[in-house]
Order: sequence, then C-alpha cells, then structure tokens
Amino acid sequence: MAHSKSALKRIRQNHKRRLRNRSIKSKVNTLLKKTEYAIKNNQNEDAEKTLKSFYSIIDKAVKKKIFHKNNASHKKSKLTKKLNLITQNKE
Repeated sequence: MAHSKSALKRIRQNHKRRLRNRSIKSKVNTLLKKTEYAIKNNQNEDAEKTLKSFYSIIDKAVKKKIFHKNNASHKKSKLTKKLNLITQNKE
C-alpha cells in the first residue's frame, strides 16, 4: 500500500477516473447495441436517432481520451455502413 501523500492522492484520482471512463464506455456500448438492434429490425427512424446520440457520446469520449480517435471513427463508419445498407435496400 502507498504511504506518501502524493501516492494516496494518485490512487484516489485513478479510482475516480476509472469509474468515469467505465460509465462512458458503458453508455457507448449500450447505444451501439440499441442502434444495431434498430438496424436489424428495420426501424430506420429509431436507428437514425440512436446513431446521432451514439456519435455525440463517442465524440465526447474521444475528447476525454477514453477512446482513440481512430477506434471511434471505425465504430462510427461501421454503424453508418450498416444503416446505409438497409436504407438502400428499402428503396
């Protein structure tokens, strides 16, 4: 166990950040699943709404350095491709 004041403070900071990061990652995964579910069931309006909020949350996570920007970009493009695929098939 740490003994110095600075080490104890570091432990507290790390714990706080870990909890914040975990909750944001959880939100991202939840929105990812909701969007994929909406796409799978051909619910275009719901899919577009959840995709928009997914973009917002993942961009904020990148800003806070929870996700790498390329990782976030990959997730966003993958979902967008899926959504575009069903909207093209519907037309």
